[in-house]
Amino acid sequence: MSVDDTNAEAETETEAAGTPDDHGTLYVVGIGPGLPDHMTVKAKRVIESADVVIASTLYQAFLRDDGTIPSEERTDEDGIATREDGFEQEIVRSSMGRQIELARAAFDYVREGKDVAHVSGGDPSVYGKSDLIFTMAEEESATDVPIEIVPGLTAALGGAANVGAPLCNDFCTVSLSDKWRGWEEIEEKLRAAAISDFVIVLYNCWRNYERAVEIVREERTDDALVAIVNDAGREDAGRNGESEFVTTLGEAADHDEKVSGMGSSLIIGTHETETWRNDDRTYLVTPRGGRDVDDF
Repeated sequence: MSVDDTNAEAETETEAAGTPDDHGTLYVVGIGPGLPDHMTVKAKRVIESADVVIASTLYQAFLRDDGTIPSEERTDEDGIATREDGFEQEIVRSSMGRQIELARAAFDYVREGKDVAHVSGGDPSVYGKSDLIFTMAEEESATDVPIEIVPGLTAALGGAANVGAPLCNDFCTVSLSDKWRGWEEIEEKLRAAAISDFVIVLYNCWRNYERAVEIVREERTDDALVAIVNDAGREDAGRNGESEFVTTLGEAADHDEKVSGMGSSLIIGTHETETWRNDDRTYLVTPRGGRDVDDF
């Protein structure tokens, strides 16, 4: 058999093994910080048209504010919500302790022909739900379930926008959560990022952020600029309210009162990160490097 014949046969087998026509689609939807101004048009459209919406109590509240999902008054005790045009959606409450159960339920809904919007804050592939969905699909042999990831605005980008342009050169993100990865591995990543002169965005700062700062200080000067950002993009709707505070690496660990929980992230600048001021306020900027106006 020729190579062309083999390829043609493989393509035919792939087409034959496609998703059954009676299946829906599982959308893993990032809604950014949660408020409508920072949600993509596609995310909003997918949630509005889904037969089933799986979302936490907090995200349900955000989505109800602008009518992305129907109000509580239009939702019965079984979670069936009726939109103004008469379309019914099942609204399912998610929580950290129910993720495996809800992944299985989502597969079942899809096999019943329903489109499912599984809502994630930020971007679902940046410390979100995407990996669990694929892991569970493998565990449950759910290869018949079509999965589509709908990206959203993640905290690194939202926080950076709030303080200016600190990520315009190479940057990385590091989660400080040691639930799945030990602190030894986290420390190695922090040290490597600091040595490599990445701008570093720390997630999950309610866990050991002071310890993380001390590790970065071993490889980076104390005058490196740091932004502490809370609830970026959520205004007053966040757990503690949207805020930004600029300090230095040497003093960052002294401002634990500014790190208010799950909505907190730290942006640690490099030796090139600098402040820029106009008549309005002060910004953080990390230049691309080696360029002046004539290079643009």
